[in-house]
Amino acid sequence: MRYLSVAEIAKKWDVSERSVRNYCAQGRVMGAFITGKTWNIPEKAEKPERTNKKKEEPITLLDILKEQKASKYSGGIYHKTQIDLTYNSNHIEGSRLTHDQTRYIFETNTIGVENEVLNVDDVIETANHFRCIDVIIDNAKALLTEKLIKELHLIQKNGTSDSRKDGFAVGDYKKLPNEVGGMQTALPEEVADQIKALLTEYNAREEKTFEDILDFHVKFERIHPFQDGNGRVGRLIMFKECLKYNIVPFIIEDNLKMFYYRGLKEWNNERGYLTDTCLTAQDQYKAYLDYFRIAYDQ
Repeated sequence: MRYLSVAEIAKKWDVSERSVRNYCAQGRVMGAFITGKTWNIPEKAEKPERTNKKKEEPITLLDILKEQKASKYSGGIYHKTQIDLTYNSNHIEGSRLTHDQTRYIFETNTIGVENEVLNVDDVIETANHFRCIDVIIDNAKALLTEKLIKELHLIQKNGTSDSRKDGFAVGDYKKLPNEVGGMQTALPEEVADQIKALLTEYNAREEKTFEDILDFHVKFERIHPFQDGNGRVGRLIMFKECLKYNIVPFIIEDNLKMFYYRGLKEWNNERGYLTDTCLTAQDQYKAYLDYFRIAYDQ
């Protein structure tokens, strides 16, 4: 069987190359398969029918992230999201890896060290966080469940020194009481019921707003269900839910860290602190989308 390239098929079908790649990534082209970064498409493959022949379905950010993830596309929004979300979320929690070191690990799956000592946990949690991002992209449209939340924690903390500590449950709820920001959190015996109640309340809303997602995040962080890793898991959940509801996601960068913490603490009294911080972060992600010429709802 003879196979054609994306460019050849795009010309044959009279559509854009992006449309052809999307058709392939969505499994709508019979017999198409990927080698490296290249789609191989049977010469006699039929052009998929449009769901609306007058107007094509909009290509969402999630579609593009899935396509670039599947094709291992380098230098696009998937690549940038992996590096920036991982670097910033880990940095908030005390990782000492630089942005360049994070990028190097993602791009080469190796560690370049010269006259420097690196913390092994920082490296492991960086590699683990890349996998977590893939999980939230793959499961973006799925219902948010305890199983998914625990899976993210299991992946994030697997192989770390924490995972070898007595009483530290990787992929399961905490066994010992803990605090966050000087505030008490749910006791270990309360966590399961409180998380179930939070998910029931949240999932009962058919369509989620930006504020709904932030409200879930605040309540999740106050429960603090895991011994460690709650912030990273919570921010991954926010990113996932934004993708699900076609809301532009956001990355809390280091310059917003203190505003983010204040917003979490003051949510019950003044929601504007956290909302404005996350909207500022969202504006930065929109700038990324503008650069890569990816359309989004204003």
